Amino acid sequence: MAWPVLSALLPRSGAPSTDAPPSVPEPPVALPPGRIIHVRGRGEFFLRDTGETDRPAVLLLHGWMFSSDLNWFTTYGPLQDAGYRVLALDHRGHGRGLRTTEPFRLQSCADDAAAVLREVGAGPTIVVGYSMGGAIAQLVARDHPDVVLGLVLSATATDWTEPRMKLLWRTMGGVRFALGLAPNFIWRGAVRSMGGKDDAATSWHAVELGRGSAVDLAEAGRELGRFDARPWNGALTVPAAVVMTRDDTSVPPAKQRELADSLDAPLFEAPGTHGAVTMRAKTYNPELLRALASVTERAQRPVAAVA
Repeated sequence: MAWPVLSALLPRSGAPSTDAPPSVPEPPVALPPGRIIHVRGRGEFFLRDTGETDRPAVLLLHGWMFSSDLNWFTTYGPLQDAGYRVLALDHRGHGRGLRTTEPFRLQSCADDAAAVLREVGAGPTIVVGYSMGGAIAQLVARDHPDVVLGLVLSATATDWTEPRMKLLWRTMGGVRFALGLAPNFIWRGAVRSMGGKDDAATSWHAVELGRGSAVDLAEAGRELGRFDARPWNGALTVPAAVVMTRDDTSVPPAKQRELADSLDAPLFEAPGTHGAVTMRAKTYNPELLRALASVTERAQRPVAAVA
């Protein structure tokens, strides 16, 4: 996913300007407050949290190789403006996420997410998973239903076991070597080679991309190649919705439709490729909000029926 989506992460015209010199990383938009959450027995986790405890909570789970900020920076504001408490967690080995001697496992990331939600007392939450985050979100719903009000899954699938997909996600082992040598230099050069301006926002993108652990990123790609929720995800009982990235070549639309069918979930179509969340934010975010509204409405039906 990383190279095709890098262009989606480049600063766009109309982004807020900054007076910071190019060498100083400066995000293109204001980000929610970030804090470290200590979960006894698991470690410390970096969490973005807008903090409105009187609002319905949404937990954003990012995709492979990126931090929450890189995956969701164009989405934080629209979700908060729509009335949600926005939480976003960096997965282990990604961004500012937990570093551990244990090998990267999607299951561990799911357990981390549930533990953080309990620690901050967010209550049953709508878990939104993008790409790899969608696999993690499905595991959260399966193993920790007490923290999940509903699911919104996007640019993701029930499995990555088809040969073409498996090759795409598992042949990134070379990332361990390249990123281990000079991560910031490599990422900055890649961003600039694809048209990114040599400015503070480009520096921010490059620094964020370089935060990940090379070992964990490589193993995460292999983990995706092993992920297969088909034996069990049809038994999930929480309301769900799927936001399909309509022109995706990394997770084909047919696989995303298959996911929606397996969950009996409504399908919302967002134009764009695998990076639509940032590349096509103006058309992606309305579909995400529609999906959230659908899940919220269905999650509230049993309460209304009993009343």
